[in-house]
Amino acid sequence: MSRVGKKPIIIPAGVKADLKEKKLLIAGPKGELSFEVPEKINIEIKEDKILFSPNFEAEGRKLTPGQKKKINALWGLARNLTANLIQGVVKGYEKALEFEGLGYKVQAEKGGLVLYVGFSHALRVDKIPGIDFSVEKNVIRIAGIDKQLVGQTASKIRKLRIPDAYKGKGIRYFGEILKKKAGKKATTTTK
Repeated sequence: MSRVGKKPIIIPAGVKADLKEKKLLIAGPKGELSFEVPEKINIEIKEDKILFSPNFEAEGRKLTPGQKKKINALWGLARNLTANLIQGVVKGYEKALEFEGLGYKVQAEKGGLVLYVGFSHALRVDKIPGIDFSVEKNVIRIAGIDKQLVGQTASKIRKLRIPDAYKGKGIRYFGEILKKKAGKKATTTTK
């Protein structure tokens, strides 16, 4: 039994949840998101709660323990993804990246981001629907209502200039601690 999947999700005020066949639609003050519920998971909307339950019934055959384990995992996953959708339409999500290096700078434009991070040319990140960029000093902020899209965008920007293991130059998550390597040491030979 999934401990996470058992917990009901309480729908906050100002949020609407609709179920059409196996598609869950969540609408709130910040926008609208949808989620395709897996076929082995049952979902019910009662009053101001969303309830999930597994469907262990098979087509005339007994399920193996591995199949039951997979259904339990999907049960918890479906519940957590739905909770993320509700938080996204109410509060939204934000990731922060910081960049460090001599001459490094980033500019936010209406078409996306322009990054000058040590290459001979500027790197461009195009505007993504549902994602807002902002830059202040050496911090890039990525905000949106879809948790997966915000995290994926932050990861793509970080991969443009992964932090150097020796000097720490590059783009990293805000607050990320880098373990720097020791460089080569000059040795003296004695005769």
